[in-house]
Amino acid sequence: MKKSTADLDLRERGKGADDQPIYMNRRLFMQFLAFGDCLDTELLIETLNTSGIEALLYADVNDSRGVGLLTFSEEPEFFATTLRDLLNDPPFMGLTAKPEYTMMGRTYALGYETDLEKMLIDKPREKLTNPELRWGIWYPLRRKKEFETLSEQEQRVVLMEHGGIGMRFGRAGYATDIRLACHGLDKWDNDFVVGVLGHDLYPLSVVVQRMRRTKQTSLHLESLGPFFIGKVIWQSERE
Repeated sequence: MKKSTADLDLRERGKGADDQPIYMNRRLFMQFLAFGDCLDTELLIETLNTSGIEALLYADVNDSRGVGLLTFSEEPEFFATTLRDLLNDPPFMGLTAKPEYTMMGRTYALGYETDLEKMLIDKPREKLTNPELRWGIWYPLRRKKEFETLSEQEQRVVLMEHGGIGMRFGRAGYATDIRLACHGLDKWDNDFVVGVLGHDLYPLSVVVQRMRRTKQTSLHLESLGPFFIGKVIWQSERE
């Protein structure tokens, strides 16, 4: 018997103080785009200042004429309307797109979060508008399909090892991260988009290096990258 759509609960799920499930039907969408042939970043900054959109602009350290644009919104229509119009007008119109770096994802809950709005909306926004987080490494990843056949306990052990490294770097003030699910949103069939953010670049490189030793990276990843490495030259102001 076919189930009605009423049986499908697509809300984000967390856990309240009484261990009862809590729900929220909000999430933050983010898109990363990279461009080349940018001879004047000031023109881009002036346009972003007057646009009213929430975004970060990076100088690409691996391309002297490259920039990266990270935009974010709760409404996916933003990317097909407001952002599309912005990119199809000068000065962005004159840049050369680098589609190999295009990434799009959404914040997601794991099921144990006690404050869904903080974890899915407020905290990511705080990180992206923090002027002290001047460096960023952004990359997609795709897990091997066999990972989904592991038991829930086996998956938890693998993910805890990986996540523990990030938490140690975070507690020390060296790095923080943005984790996005991109299932069905990525043309390369990647599963996640990760942004590693920090005050300095070196610790971000080290955290990626340490992650290479985990079981998730060494045994359960099918692909990783490409990596975009940039320094923030403009960002939305914190509200």
